[in-house]
Amino acid sequence: MKLAVLTKNNNQEVLNTIISKIRDYINYKNLEPDDKLPSERMLSEKFGVSRGSVREAIQKLELYGILKSIPQSGTFVAQIGVIAMNGIIDEILRLEDSDFKSLVETRILLELKTVRLASLRRTEEDLQQIETALNAYSTKIRNGENAVQEDLLFHLAIAKASRNSTINNLMLIITPDIITNFEKYHVCDVNQARAGIEEHKAIFEAINAQNPQLAKQKMKEHFKALYQYCYNVN
Repeated sequence: MKLAVLTKNNNQEVLNTIISKIRDYINYKNLEPDDKLPSERMLSEKFGVSRGSVREAIQKLELYGILKSIPQSGTFVAQIGVIAMNGIIDEILRLEDSDFKSLVETRILLELKTVRLASLRRTEEDLQQIETALNAYSTKIRNGENAVQEDLLFHLAIAKASRNSTINNLMLIITPDIITNFEKYHVCDVNQARAGIEEHKAIFEAINAQNPQLAKQKMKEHFKALYQYCYNVN
């Protein structure tokens, strides 16, 4: 199994340049809501960058409500005014990398919500994916191996089961930074205790039982050590 995450662009400067060029194109062409942008291929040729980089820039602008993609139709300007669009893009280009404490706080806030929703909305397929991730995590821990990615895969499966696409997308976006920071601060040393397996099992069982209050409580208990740990990081 692989982590299905939006990987960070190796060159953030390139991504920001593409976003700026898309904004300039919209302004220059006086595009209005529901107007269509050129295809990814045409934009990549026009900007002299790869289609993958253009796709990543479009995905980011979709997340912030600037663009919207319709399968088999293309990418369109969303229902947003030009002043708001330029202001939002300016803020996007000024975004800095998240610090470790901010990532932890954001992750906890998101996951306390997703686990409640997942317990109410999960399907049998969702349960199977969550349990598969749980088993992969448990195996790595028992073998004394690094299980950061398996841990996050478990949590991403819960986010998917919440059936809230916005929260799920936010989880996917912050996951690469979480992996980087967990490795940087050796958080895996904290999470690789056998207690982590039991905590994951308790969360899974609460979701399986469709008990949102218990699921939230078990998730909160699971994050207690991580929350305390991040505030001891220098």
